[in-house]
Amino acid sequence: MKNKPLILIGGGGHCVACIDVIEQENKYLIEGILDTEAMIGKQILGYPVLGTDGMITDLVKEGFYFLITVGQIKSAAIRKRIFENLKAHEANMAIVISPRSYISAHSLIGEGSVVMHGAIINAGVTIRVNAIINSNSLIEHETVIGNHCHISTAAVVNGNVKVGDEVFVGSGSVLSNNIEIAPRTVIGAGAVVTKSIKEAGIYAGNPYRLIVQEQH
Repeated sequence: MKNKPLILIGGGGHCVACIDVIEQENKYLIEGILDTEAMIGKQILGYPVLGTDGMITDLVKEGFYFLITVGQIKSAAIRKRIFENLKAHEANMAIVISPRSYISAHSLIGEGSVVMHGAIINAGVTIRVNAIINSNSLIEHETVIGNHCHISTAAVVNGNVKVGDEVFVGSGSVLSNNIEIAPRTVIGAGAVVTKSIKEAGIYAGNPYRLIVQEQH
């Protein structure tokens, strides 16, 4: 079966990591990258920067698939905006899964999501749209990860956790089982979260504590 033609949106460090996963999965063929005007004509790991997101309309008509390769530290705003723009154009959204990850057959992965090397997603898990499940992270049974979330490297999300939309879970952090995380929460690297977080903000430490409350 012929590989599906793919356009990446965003040419930074996360793009570099995604390219390696895409090449190893061998499901999509990267045709190029969209980034800023200053990047046009340059190459990222041998793939050309074709233009800006102003090309999306024409590329959708040509039948390309898309993956958002802008990273997400703290705010999901940029990834969410790009995703909603793609959906408004009825774009084909890729789902990229590393062959070096483990995905239970009893789990669901939403469109626009990428699962990186070494990640484990166990039975009954639902990953909603436009998620980054980063290298060596663990998502345990029956957990739900909301839209536009980033579960960062080596993070552990235990069983029956409900993670709200636009949440960032930092590297090496641990979320205890049977808790809920409010939308737009940021959990710092190495944090240990043992109880539900009902109010969005930045949380860090072991035991976790509120560092910055979300501004409304």
